[in-house]
Amino acid sequence: MNSAQDKRQATEDHHDQEVTVVLGECPEEDARTVFDALRAAFTTDRSSADVPHEAGDGRPTVWTATVDVSEARVISGAVRLGGPVTLDVQGGYAAVDRLRAGLADAFAVRVLGTVSGDQEEEVRLRLDNR
Repeated sequence: MNSAQDKRQATEDHHDQEVTVVLGECPEEDARTVFDALRAAFTTDRSSADVPHEAGDGRPTVWTATVDVSEARVISGAVRLGGPVTLDVQGGYAAVDRLRAGLADAFAVRVLGTVSGDQEEEVRLRLDNR
């Protein structure tokens, strides 16, 4: 393989490990709890200083993160939410499965629905206290 093919393959392999996470319609404290758990289990593009805040103008607030699931860490123990949280995750099939398994270390995770594509899927998850 030549250098250009190696770079393209490495980029594709990394992309296969990324999952986009979108959550909203929950209190900012619960959003922070979910992002803290994601950060504990995986590498994300959200730093610990990037704390979710409500927009405050009456419009719905949505928070997003990109999660690299290539190296998973175990979350030690359950994490408490103020109430159930619904999130949408999108990525490759194996990557979404790894994200769901990582979240299951901290929360009760239930699949509410899926939309399957050729190489990716979108899954709506419901997180609750274990």
